Amino acid sequence: MPDTPQAIDPRWAWERYRPTDAAPWDIKRVGHLYRRAAFGASWQELEAALRDGPERTIDNLLRGRADRDADELWTLLSRGTSQANNGEQLPALWLYRMLQSPHPLREKMTLFWHNHFATSNAKVRNAGYMIGQYELSRRHALGSFRTLLQEMSHDPAMMVWLDTTQSRRGQPNENYARELMELFSLGINNIRRPAERNYTEQDIREAARAFTGWSLQNGQAVFRENEHDDGEKNVLGQRGRWQSRDIVRICLEQEATSFFIVRKLFRFLVSETVPATAELLTPLARQFRESDYDFAALVERVLRSNLFFSAQVHRTRIKAPVDFALGIVRGLEGHLEDANPQHRLGTTALASALDGLGQKLFYPPSVAGWDGGRAWLNGQTFLLRQNLALALTSTTDDRFGRRTDPAARVRRHHRGTDAAQVDFFVRLFLQNDVPASARTRITDYMKNAASRSYPAFWTSEDAADHRTRALAHMVLCLPEFQLD
Repeated sequence: MPDTPQAIDPRWAWERYRPTDAAPWDIKRVGHLYRRAAFGASWQELEAALRDGPERTIDNLLRGRADRDADELWTLLSRGTSQANNGEQLPALWLYRMLQSPHPLREKMTLFWHNHFATSNAKVRNAGYMIGQYELSRRHALGSFRTLLQEMSHDPAMMVWLDTTQSRRGQPNENYARELMELFSLGINNIRRPAERNYTEQDIREAARAFTGWSLQNGQAVFRENEHDDGEKNVLGQRGRWQSRDIVRICLEQEATSFFIVRKLFRFLVSETVPATAELLTPLARQFRESDYDFAALVERVLRSNLFFSAQVHRTRIKAPVDFALGIVRGLEGHLEDANPQHRLGTTALASALDGLGQKLFYPPSVAGWDGGRAWLNGQTFLLRQNLALALTSTTDDRFGRRTDPAARVRRHHRGTDAAQVDFFVRLFLQNDVPASARTRITDYMKNAASRSYPAFWTSEDAADHRTRALAHMVLCLPEFQLD
Protein backbone atom coordinates (compact mmCIF):
# COMPACT_ATOMS: atom_id res chain seq x y z
CA MET A 1 0.00 0.00 0.00
CA PRO A 2 1.53 3.39 -0.97
CA ASP A 3 2.52 5.66 1.92
CA THR A 4 1.47 9.01 0.44
CA PRO A 5 -2.18 10.11 0.84
CA GLN A 6 -2.30 11.17 -2.82
CA ALA A 7 -1.62 7.56 -3.85
CA ILE A 8 -4.57 5.97 -2.05
CA ASP A 9 -6.29 3.43 -4.28
CA PRO A 10 -10.08 3.97 -3.98
CA ARG A 11 -10.76 0.29 -4.57
CA TRP A 12 -8.52 -0.70 -1.67
CA ALA A 13 -9.74 2.19 0.49
CA TRP A 14 -13.38 1.17 0.64
CA GLU A 15 -13.00 -2.60 0.63
CA ARG A 16 -13.89 -4.27 3.93
CA TYR A 17 -11.13 -4.31 6.51
CA ARG A 18 -9.94 -7.80 7.40
CA PRO A 19 -7.34 -8.16 10.16
CA THR A 20 -3.93 -9.30 8.94
CA ASP A 21 -0.46 -9.58 10.44
CA ALA A 22 0.33 -6.21 8.90
CA ALA A 23 -2.95 -4.62 10.05
CA PRO A 24 -4.07 -6.56 13.14
CA TRP A 25 -7.21 -5.95 15.17
CA ASP A 26 -5.39 -4.41 18.12
CA ILE A 27 -6.06 -1.94 20.91
CA LYS A 28 -5.08 1.01 18.70
CA ARG A 29 -7.74 0.18 16.13
CA VAL A 30 -10.33 -0.45 18.83
CA GLY A 31 -9.64 2.96 20.36
CA HIS A 32 -9.73 4.62 16.94
CA LEU A 33 -13.16 3.11 16.25
CA TYR A 34 -14.60 4.24 19.58
CA ARG A 35 -13.24 7.77 19.23
CA ARG A 36 -14.72 8.23 15.76
CA ALA A 37 -17.98 6.25 16.06
CA ALA A 38 -18.72 7.06 19.72
CA PHE A 39 -17.33 9.36 22.42
CA GLY A 40 -14.44 7.24 23.58
CA ALA A 41 -14.64 3.99 25.51
CA SER A 42 -14.40 2.59 28.99
CA TRP A 43 -11.86 -0.07 29.94
CA GLN A 44 -14.51 -2.79 29.69
CA GLU A 45 -15.61 -1.63 26.23
CA LEU A 46 -12.04 -1.62 24.94
CA GLU A 47 -11.34 -5.11 26.22
CA ALA A 48 -14.68 -6.50 25.01
CA ALA A 49 -14.16 -5.08 21.52
CA LEU A 50 -10.67 -6.51 21.39
CA ARG A 51 -12.13 -9.96 22.11
CA ASP A 52 -15.15 -9.58 19.82
CA GLY A 53 -13.27 -8.52 16.70
CA PRO A 54 -14.19 -5.78 14.20
CA GLU A 55 -17.30 -7.35 12.64
CA ARG A 56 -19.20 -7.90 15.87
CA THR A 57 -18.00 -4.65 17.45
CA ILE A 58 -19.16 -2.57 14.48
CA ASP A 59 -22.43 -4.51 14.38
CA ASN A 60 -23.03 -3.53 18.01
CA LEU A 61 -22.24 0.13 17.37
CA LEU A 62 -24.54 0.28 14.34
CA ARG A 63 -27.38 -1.47 16.15
CA GLY A 64 -27.05 0.12 19.57
CA ARG A 65 -29.18 -1.08 22.45
CA ALA A 66 -32.70 -0.31 23.53
CA ASP A 67 -33.00 1.43 26.88
CA ARG A 68 -36.55 2.27 27.80
CA ASP A 69 -35.57 3.91 31.09
CA ALA A 70 -33.11 6.24 29.35
CA ASP A 71 -35.74 7.20 26.75
CA GLU A 72 -38.33 7.91 29.42
CA LEU A 73 -35.87 10.03 31.39
CA TRP A 74 -35.01 12.00 28.25
CA THR A 75 -38.71 12.62 27.63
CA LEU A 76 -39.13 13.90 31.19
CA LEU A 77 -36.10 16.19 31.06
CA SER A 78 -36.69 17.54 27.57
CA ARG A 79 -40.36 18.27 28.27
CA GLY A 80 -39.42 20.31 31.34
CA THR A 81 -36.78 22.24 29.40
CA SER A 82 -39.25 22.96 26.58
CA GLN A 83 -42.02 24.09 28.89
CA ALA A 84 -39.68 26.43 30.76
CA ASN A 85 -38.10 27.57 27.47
CA ASN A 86 -34.77 27.12 29.21
CA GLY A 87 -32.35 27.54 26.34
CA GLU A 88 -29.31 27.59 28.60
CA GLN A 89 -30.15 24.06 29.77
CA LEU A 90 -30.10 22.64 26.23
CA PRO A 91 -26.34 21.87 26.01
CA ALA A 92 -26.34 20.10 29.39
CA LEU A 93 -29.42 18.13 28.39
CA TRP A 94 -27.80 16.76 25.24
CA LEU A 95 -24.49 16.04 26.98
CA TYR A 96 -26.44 14.05 29.54
CA ARG A 97 -28.01 11.96 26.79
CA MET A 98 -24.69 11.46 25.04
CA LEU A 99 -23.27 9.99 28.23
CA GLN A 100 -26.31 7.87 29.03
CA SER A 101 -27.21 6.74 25.52
CA PRO A 102 -27.05 3.01 24.71
CA HIS A 103 -26.58 4.06 21.07
CA PRO A 104 -23.53 6.36 21.00
CA LEU A 105 -23.13 6.15 17.22
CA ARG A 106 -26.61 7.59 16.75
CA GLU A 107 -25.75 10.49 19.05
CA LYS A 108 -22.43 11.01 17.25
CA MET A 109 -24.14 11.20 13.87
CA THR A 110 -26.81 13.48 15.31
CA LEU A 111 -23.93 15.77 16.25
CA PHE A 112 -22.76 15.56 12.63
CA TRP A 113 -26.17 16.68 11.38
CA HIS A 114 -26.37 19.40 14.05
CA ASN A 115 -23.24 20.94 12.55
CA HIS A 116 -24.55 20.38 9.01
CA PHE A 117 -27.92 22.05 9.58
CA ALA A 118 -26.31 24.47 12.02
CA THR A 119 -29.19 26.20 13.80
CA SER A 120 -28.68 28.41 16.83
CA ASN A 121 -31.05 29.09 19.66
CA ALA A 122 -29.46 32.53 19.92
CA LYS A 123 -31.90 33.52 17.14
CA VAL A 124 -34.60 30.85 17.44
CA ARG A 125 -35.07 31.53 21.18
CA ASN A 126 -37.35 28.54 21.60
CA ALA A 127 -36.04 25.49 23.47
CA GLY A 128 -38.96 23.37 22.29
CA TYR A 129 -38.19 24.10 18.64
CA MET A 130 -34.52 23.27 19.18
CA ILE A 131 -35.30 19.99 20.90
CA GLY A 132 -37.68 19.21 18.05
CA GLN A 133 -34.91 19.74 15.51
CA TYR A 134 -32.56 17.59 17.56
CA GLU A 135 -35.17 14.81 17.62
CA LEU A 136 -35.64 15.14 13.86
CA SER A 137 -31.90 14.83 13.26
CA ARG A 138 -31.59 11.95 15.71
CA ARG A 139 -34.53 10.08 14.14
CA HIS A 140 -32.86 10.14 10.71
CA ALA A 141 -29.23 10.24 11.88
CA LEU A 142 -28.74 6.72 10.53
CA GLY A 143 -31.58 6.77 8.05
CA SER A 144 -32.58 8.48 4.82
CA PHE A 145 -30.87 11.77 3.98
CA ARG A 146 -33.65 12.39 1.44
CA THR A 147 -36.29 12.22 4.19
CA LEU A 148 -34.18 14.28 6.58
CA LEU A 149 -33.63 17.05 4.04
CA GLN A 150 -37.32 17.19 3.11
CA GLU A 151 -38.46 17.33 6.73
CA MET A 152 -35.76 19.81 7.74
CA SER A 153 -37.15 22.27 5.18
CA HIS A 154 -40.24 22.66 7.35
CA ASP A 155 -38.71 22.18 10.78
CA PRO A 156 -39.92 25.05 13.04
CA ALA A 157 -36.44 25.90 14.35
CA MET A 158 -35.05 25.98 10.81
CA MET A 159 -37.96 28.10 9.57
CA VAL A 160 -37.21 30.72 12.23
CA TRP A 161 -33.43 30.43 11.81
CA LEU A 162 -33.47 31.02 8.05
CA ASP A 163 -36.59 33.19 7.85
CA THR A 164 -38.88 30.91 5.88
CA THR A 165 -41.72 32.28 7.99
CA GLN A 166 -41.17 35.71 6.39
CA SER A 167 -41.33 34.47 2.80
CA ARG A 168 -44.46 35.50 0.93
CA ARG A 169 -45.62 35.71 -2.66
CA GLY A 170 -44.06 38.83 -4.14
CA GLN A 171 -41.57 39.02 -1.23
CA PRO A 172 -39.60 35.75 -1.21
CA ASN A 173 -36.85 35.47 1.37
CA GLU A 174 -33.76 33.85 -0.16
CA ASN A 175 -32.04 32.67 3.03
CA TYR A 176 -33.25 29.07 3.12
CA ALA A 177 -32.97 28.53 -0.64
CA ARG A 178 -29.40 29.79 -0.53
CA GLU A 179 -28.29 27.63 2.38
CA LEU A 180 -30.16 24.61 1.02
CA MET A 181 -27.90 24.73 -2.02
CA GLU A 182 -24.69 26.11 -0.53
CA LEU A 183 -24.53 24.27 2.81
CA PHE A 184 -27.16 21.54 2.97
CA SER A 185 -26.99 19.77 -0.41
CA LEU A 186 -24.95 20.91 -3.42
CA GLY A 187 -22.03 22.86 -2.04
CA ILE A 188 -20.62 25.83 -3.91
CA ASN A 189 -18.04 24.38 -6.27
CA ASN A 190 -18.12 21.27 -8.41
CA ILE A 191 -15.76 18.64 -6.95
CA ARG A 192 -14.79 17.35 -10.42
CA ARG A 193 -14.39 20.84 -11.92
CA PRO A 194 -13.55 23.17 -9.01
CA ALA A 195 -13.69 26.31 -11.15
CA GLU A 196 -17.40 25.70 -11.83
CA ARG A 197 -20.21 26.52 -9.42
CA ASN A 198 -23.00 24.05 -8.75
CA TYR A 199 -25.75 26.68 -8.92
CA THR A 200 -26.33 30.30 -9.88
CA GLU A 201 -27.81 33.30 -8.10
CA GLN A 202 -30.78 32.97 -10.44
CA ASP A 203 -31.32 29.40 -9.22
CA ILE A 204 -31.48 30.74 -5.65
CA ARG A 205 -33.96 33.47 -6.55
CA GLU A 206 -36.21 31.03 -8.39
CA ALA A 207 -36.00 28.44 -5.61
CA ALA A 208 -36.85 31.05 -2.97
CA ARG A 209 -40.20 31.61 -4.69
CA ALA A 210 -41.00 27.91 -4.20
CA PHE A 211 -40.60 28.24 -0.41
CA THR A 212 -43.16 31.05 -0.10
CA GLY A 213 -46.39 30.44 1.79
CA TRP A 214 -45.04 28.59 4.82
CA SER A 215 -45.56 29.84 8.35
CA LEU A 216 -45.85 28.56 11.92
CA GLN A 217 -49.10 28.06 13.78
CA ASN A 218 -49.07 26.69 17.33
CA GLY A 219 -45.52 25.49 16.81
CA GLN A 220 -46.31 23.60 13.60
CA ALA A 221 -45.43 24.35 9.98
CA VAL A 222 -48.50 25.22 7.91
CA PHE A 223 -48.85 25.97 4.21
CA ARG A 224 -51.01 28.90 3.13
CA GLU A 225 -51.71 28.55 -0.56
CA ASN A 226 -52.84 32.15 -0.98
CA GLU A 227 -49.38 33.33 0.15
CA HIS A 228 -47.48 30.96 -2.14
CA ASP A 229 -45.99 31.99 -5.48
CA ASP A 230 -47.53 29.41 -7.81
CA GLY A 231 -45.84 30.69 -10.93
CA GLU A 232 -43.45 28.75 -13.14
CA LYS A 233 -39.88 28.55 -11.88
CA ASN A 234 -36.63 27.43 -13.54
CA VAL A 235 -34.28 25.80 -11.00
CA LEU A 236 -31.08 23.99 -11.95
CA GLY A 237 -32.35 23.54 -15.48
CA GLN A 238 -35.78 22.14 -14.53
CA ARG A 239 -38.87 24.23 -15.25
CA GLY A 240 -42.24 23.89 -13.52
CA ARG A 241 -44.67 25.32 -10.98
CA TRP A 242 -42.43 24.09 -8.23
CA GLN A 243 -43.16 23.97 -4.50
CA SER A 244 -40.66 23.45 -1.70
CA ARG A 245 -40.59 19.64 -1.92
CA ASP A 246 -39.78 19.90 -5.63
CA ILE A 247 -36.73 22.08 -4.96
CA VAL A 248 -35.38 19.54 -2.46
CA ARG A 249 -36.00 16.77 -4.99
CA ILE A 250 -34.18 18.69 -7.72
CA CYS A 251 -31.19 19.28 -5.43
CA LEU A 252 -31.04 15.59 -4.61
CA GLU A 253 -31.03 14.71 -8.29
CA GLN A 254 -27.72 16.55 -8.77
CA GLU A 255 -24.53 14.48 -8.63
CA ALA A 256 -22.94 17.28 -6.59
CA THR A 257 -25.14 16.49 -3.57
CA SER A 258 -23.83 12.99 -3.02
CA PHE A 259 -20.24 14.21 -3.27
CA PHE A 260 -20.88 17.12 -0.91
CA ILE A 261 -22.35 14.97 1.87
CA VAL A 262 -19.79 12.21 1.43
CA ARG A 263 -16.92 14.70 1.65
CA LYS A 264 -18.29 16.14 4.89
CA LEU A 265 -18.69 12.65 6.33
CA PHE A 266 -15.13 11.82 5.24
CA ARG A 267 -13.83 14.80 7.21
CA PHE A 268 -15.94 13.84 10.22
CA LEU A 269 -15.24 10.10 10.37
CA VAL A 270 -12.01 9.56 8.45
CA SER A 271 -9.55 12.46 8.26
CA GLU A 272 -9.17 16.22 8.20
CA THR A 273 -5.78 16.02 6.50
CA VAL A 274 -5.98 13.24 3.89
CA PRO A 275 -7.10 14.90 0.62
CA ALA A 276 -10.73 14.02 -0.12
CA THR A 277 -10.28 13.88 -3.88
CA ALA A 278 -13.07 13.20 -6.34
CA GLU A 279 -11.37 9.94 -7.30
CA LEU A 280 -11.22 8.75 -3.68
CA LEU A 281 -14.82 9.73 -2.93
CA THR A 282 -16.42 8.47 -6.14
CA PRO A 283 -17.22 4.92 -4.91
CA LEU A 284 -18.92 6.30 -1.79
CA ALA A 285 -20.79 9.03 -3.67
CA ARG A 286 -22.02 6.51 -6.22
CA GLN A 287 -23.27 4.13 -3.52
CA PHE A 288 -24.95 6.99 -1.66
CA ARG A 289 -26.77 8.21 -4.76
CA GLU A 290 -27.75 4.74 -6.01
CA SER A 291 -29.09 3.75 -2.57
CA ASP A 292 -31.41 6.78 -2.66
CA TYR A 293 -29.34 8.44 0.05
CA ASP A 294 -29.22 5.63 2.59
CA PHE A 295 -26.97 7.28 5.16
CA ALA A 296 -26.75 4.25 7.47
CA ALA A 297 -25.31 2.14 4.65
CA LEU A 298 -22.81 4.90 3.86
CA VAL A 299 -21.65 5.17 7.48
CA GLU A 300 -21.36 1.39 7.72
CA ARG A 301 -19.19 1.15 4.62
CA VAL A 302 -16.85 3.82 5.96
CA LEU A 303 -16.57 2.22 9.40
CA ARG A 304 -15.80 -1.21 7.95
CA SER A 305 -13.27 0.03 5.39
CA ASN A 306 -9.54 -0.49 4.99
CA LEU A 307 -8.91 3.23 4.91
CA PHE A 308 -10.80 3.88 8.14
CA PHE A 309 -8.52 1.47 10.01
CA SER A 310 -5.31 2.46 8.25
CA ALA A 311 -2.38 4.23 9.89
CA GLN A 312 -2.80 7.03 7.34
CA VAL A 313 -5.92 8.36 9.07
CA HIS A 314 -5.06 7.47 12.65
CA ARG A 315 -5.11 10.63 14.82
CA THR A 316 -5.57 12.92 11.81
CA ARG A 317 -8.42 14.88 13.37
CA ILE A 318 -8.30 17.36 16.25
CA LYS A 319 -10.82 16.41 18.89
CA ALA A 320 -13.80 18.69 19.18
CA PRO A 321 -14.39 19.89 22.75
CA VAL A 322 -17.34 17.49 23.12
CA ASP A 323 -15.16 14.53 22.15
CA PHE A 324 -12.34 15.69 24.42
CA ALA A 325 -14.55 16.04 27.49
CA LEU A 326 -16.76 13.00 27.01
CA GLY A 327 -13.73 10.85 26.23
CA ILE A 328 -12.43 11.65 29.71
CA VAL A 329 -15.75 11.08 31.45
CA ARG A 330 -16.44 7.81 29.64
CA GLY A 331 -12.92 6.56 30.18
CA LEU A 332 -13.21 7.23 33.89
CA GLU A 333 -16.73 5.74 33.95
CA GLY A 334 -18.02 9.00 35.38
CA HIS A 335 -21.59 9.67 36.40
CA LEU A 336 -22.56 13.30 35.97
CA GLU A 337 -26.15 12.99 37.07
CA ASP A 338 -27.80 14.12 40.28
CA ALA A 339 -29.79 11.76 42.45
CA ASN A 340 -32.93 13.63 41.38
CA PRO A 341 -32.70 14.22 37.61
CA GLN A 342 -35.35 16.92 37.79
CA HIS A 343 -32.83 19.05 39.63
CA ARG A 344 -29.74 20.63 38.15
CA LEU A 345 -27.95 18.22 35.81
CA GLY A 346 -24.37 17.39 36.65
CA THR A 347 -23.55 18.01 32.99
CA THR A 348 -24.39 21.72 33.38
CA ALA A 349 -20.85 22.41 34.60
CA LEU A 350 -19.45 20.37 31.73
CA ALA A 351 -21.54 22.31 29.22
CA SER A 352 -20.21 25.57 30.65
CA ALA A 353 -16.63 24.35 30.29
CA LEU A 354 -17.25 23.33 26.67
CA ASP A 355 -18.62 26.80 25.93
CA GLY A 356 -15.25 28.17 27.02
CA LEU A 357 -13.55 25.70 24.71
CA GLY A 358 -15.58 26.97 21.76
CA GLN A 359 -18.43 24.47 21.41
CA LYS A 360 -21.82 25.31 22.86
CA LEU A 361 -24.34 22.74 21.67
CA PHE A 362 -27.52 24.21 20.14
CA TYR A 363 -25.60 27.47 19.67
CA PRO A 364 -23.29 27.04 16.64
CA PRO A 365 -21.49 30.27 15.72
CA SER A 366 -23.05 30.64 12.26
CA VAL A 367 -25.12 28.89 9.64
CA ALA A 368 -21.86 27.23 8.52
CA GLY A 369 -21.46 25.60 11.93
CA TRP A 370 -18.15 25.12 13.73
CA ASP A 371 -15.04 25.24 11.56
CA GLY A 372 -13.40 22.41 13.49
CA GLY A 373 -9.89 21.21 12.76
CA ARG A 374 -7.15 23.60 13.83
CA ALA A 375 -9.75 26.15 14.91
CA TRP A 376 -10.36 24.03 18.01
CA LEU A 377 -6.87 24.51 19.39
CA ASN A 378 -4.82 27.56 20.30
CA GLY A 379 -2.76 28.56 23.32
CA GLN A 380 -5.80 29.58 25.34
CA THR A 381 -8.05 26.62 24.53
CA PHE A 382 -5.20 24.15 25.14
CA LEU A 383 -4.73 25.64 28.60
CA LEU A 384 -8.49 25.45 29.20
CA ARG A 385 -8.45 21.79 28.14
CA GLN A 386 -5.72 21.14 30.69
CA ASN A 387 -7.77 22.91 33.34
CA LEU A 388 -10.87 20.88 32.51
CA ALA A 389 -8.88 17.66 32.66
CA LEU A 390 -7.61 18.71 36.09
CA ALA A 391 -11.13 19.55 37.28
CA LEU A 392 -12.36 16.12 36.21
CA THR A 393 -9.47 14.15 37.70
CA SER A 394 -8.46 16.00 40.87
CA THR A 395 -11.68 15.33 42.89
CA THR A 396 -11.17 18.77 44.49
CA ASP A 397 -13.31 20.73 42.03
CA ASP A 398 -16.79 21.27 43.47
CA ARG A 399 -18.37 21.02 40.01
CA PHE A 400 -17.43 17.36 39.59
CA GLY A 401 -16.19 16.13 42.98
CA ARG A 402 -15.44 12.42 42.93
CA ARG A 403 -17.77 11.59 40.06
CA THR A 404 -14.81 10.97 37.72
CA ASP A 405 -12.12 9.76 40.11
CA PRO A 406 -9.12 8.05 38.44
CA ALA A 407 -8.10 6.47 41.75
CA ALA A 408 -11.44 4.69 41.96
CA ARG A 409 -10.91 3.28 38.47
CA VAL A 410 -7.45 2.01 39.40
CA ARG A 411 -8.78 0.25 42.49
CA ARG A 412 -11.62 -1.26 40.49
CA HIS A 413 -9.27 -2.67 37.88
CA HIS A 414 -6.60 -3.75 40.39
CA ARG A 415 -3.74 -1.72 38.98
CA GLY A 416 -1.73 -1.18 42.15
CA THR A 417 1.93 -0.67 41.22
CA ASP A 418 3.21 2.54 39.66
CA ALA A 419 4.24 0.76 36.46
CA ALA A 420 0.86 -0.95 36.21
CA GLN A 421 -0.92 2.38 36.64
CA VAL A 422 1.12 4.00 33.88
CA ASP A 423 0.27 1.09 31.60
CA PHE A 424 -3.40 1.32 32.59
CA PHE A 425 -3.92 5.00 31.80
CA VAL A 426 -1.79 4.97 28.65
CA ARG A 427 -3.80 2.01 27.38
CA LEU A 428 -7.15 3.43 28.50
CA PHE A 429 -6.80 6.92 27.05
CA LEU A 430 -4.19 6.52 24.30
CA GLN A 431 -4.31 2.78 23.51
CA ASN A 432 -0.52 2.71 23.94
CA ASP A 433 -0.09 5.24 21.13
CA VAL A 434 2.44 7.42 22.91
CA PRO A 435 6.13 8.15 22.22
CA ALA A 436 8.62 6.34 24.40
CA SER A 437 9.95 9.69 25.65
CA ALA A 438 6.51 10.69 26.94
CA ARG A 439 6.03 7.35 28.68
CA THR A 440 9.45 7.79 30.33
CA ARG A 441 8.50 11.24 31.65
CA ILE A 442 5.28 9.89 33.10
CA THR A 443 7.03 6.92 34.67
CA ASP A 444 9.71 9.18 36.18
CA TYR A 445 7.01 11.38 37.69
CA MET A 446 5.49 8.41 39.47
CA LYS A 447 8.88 7.36 40.83
CA ASN A 448 9.69 10.84 42.10
CA ALA A 449 6.20 11.43 43.49
CA ALA A 450 6.49 8.33 45.67
CA SER A 451 9.28 9.94 47.69
CA ARG A 452 7.70 13.38 47.89
CA SER A 453 6.48 14.86 51.17
CA TYR A 454 2.74 15.10 51.65
CA PRO A 455 0.63 16.79 54.36
CA ALA A 456 1.04 15.11 57.72
CA PHE A 457 -2.66 14.38 58.03
CA TRP A 458 -2.70 12.40 54.76
CA THR A 459 -2.71 8.64 54.98
CA SER A 460 -0.56 6.54 52.69
CA GLU A 461 -3.71 5.84 50.68
CA ASP A 462 -4.36 9.59 50.31
CA ALA A 463 -0.86 10.07 48.93
CA ALA A 464 -1.20 7.11 46.56
CA ASP A 465 -4.56 8.39 45.28
CA HIS A 466 -3.09 11.85 44.72
CA ARG A 467 -0.29 10.37 42.60
CA THR A 468 -2.81 8.36 40.61
CA ARG A 469 -4.95 11.41 39.88
CA ALA A 470 -1.92 13.46 38.87
CA LEU A 471 -0.81 10.63 36.59
CA ALA A 472 -4.19 10.55 34.85
CA HIS A 473 -4.07 14.33 34.39
CA MET A 474 -0.59 14.11 32.84
CA VAL A 475 -1.78 11.53 30.32
CA LEU A 476 -4.80 13.65 29.38
CA CYS A 477 -2.56 16.68 28.76
CA LEU A 478 -0.34 14.86 26.25
CA PRO A 479 -0.60 16.15 22.66
CA GLU A 480 -1.76 12.71 21.48
CA PHE A 481 -4.94 12.96 23.57
CA GLN A 482 -5.93 16.11 21.68
CA LEU A 483 -6.09 14.08 18.47
CA ASP A 484 -8.93 11.86 17.36
